[in-house]
Amino acid sequence: MREAALTKLGFADIDAFAGQDHRDAFRVFAAQARAACEGRAPLRPAQSVPDALSAVFRAALAHKIETPRQARDFFAAHFAPFRVTAPDAGFVTGYYEPIVAGALEPSAQFSAPILARPPDLVTLPQGTGLSGRPELSSARKLADGTLIAYPERAAIEAGARRGEFAPLVFLEDPVEVFLIQVQGSARVVLADGRQIRLVYAGRNGWPYTSIGRILIERGAIAPADMSLAALKAWIRSHGQKPGEAGAALMQANKSYVFFAIDAELGAEDGPIGGAGQPLTALRSIAVDRSLWSYGLPFWLAADLPWQSPAPTPFKRLMIAQDTGSAIVGPARADIFFGSGPQAGALAGGIRHACDFIVLLPKIAT
Repeated sequence: MREAALTKLGFADIDAFAGQDHRDAFRVFAAQARAACEGRAPLRPAQSVPDALSAVFRAALAHKIETPRQARDFFAAHFAPFRVTAPDAGFVTGYYEPIVAGALEPSAQFSAPILARPPDLVTLPQGTGLSGRPELSSARKLADGTLIAYPERAAIEAGARRGEFAPLVFLEDPVEVFLIQVQGSARVVLADGRQIRLVYAGRNGWPYTSIGRILIERGAIAPADMSLAALKAWIRSHGQKPGEAGAALMQANKSYVFFAIDAELGAEDGPIGGAGQPLTALRSIAVDRSLWSYGLPFWLAADLPWQSPAPTPFKRLMIAQDTGSAIVGPARADIFFGSGPQAGALAGGIRHACDFIVLLPKIAT
């Protein structure tokens, strides 16, 4: 694998693996297996599923797992663990599904639009890029069929103010829109109590830039103090109108995400990930889709503030079901924490080194 070394292990080498209950991990794996076997298309294509993993998918659908031992034995029988070693040490972050207030029509309270995918946006095949601009993953299709670079964030926001893009819903301010774009999904609560589920529908194709990192590099926020709350507060205190510092900071990230409304998701369902399936809190992870297939199990081990602000051991079998523009590299993952403010507070505190072990189908090893 590019820029990574895989060291074969035994399951006995994985601390805590034998003693954990992997039934939840199996349920998530089986749901992903069912989607793959039924040919459901992902939202964001990843590495194609190899025949060996497809065989394990079929085996999962044929197994009835009722006990912790059966779940453990399934993974041990069908996979071999490999430690992933990369030039950059293993690293994890966290993400969540925001729950925010909003409205279907603009008002003084709700004026920041979430935009629908525009009809002229073309998503380019993974790994191709635009001619002369290989870093771009999407393009604008002109009337004559010519493909050109899609506008950057600043130009899209200006176009939205001129009515050139279709809004889906309106939120309180641009920073809420920005953070929903970073998370990739949201629940918008209307005044009558109805919830609208927003799902990823495409992006303008420009590379993602971490604005939190920009503030750290400028010395505006200390690394230890960086969080979603701190980032929001800085942007709001420095202004979100065109030309103000908060707006300029957000526009330093040229990437822009568009959304669609999913009317079929139930209130108990997690948001839809890149694999096209609902995510499960603390079992689903986002990975680099150019390197890994959806459905692969990973064992992550780190000391994380995942239950409270105090770091505690996190040793857990996770399933690759999502991806993200900032998730780059073989030993890089984003842990899905769930929905709402509490999940967001915990997810925002995750920026930690992590031990990565990938489970590969035995037949392929």
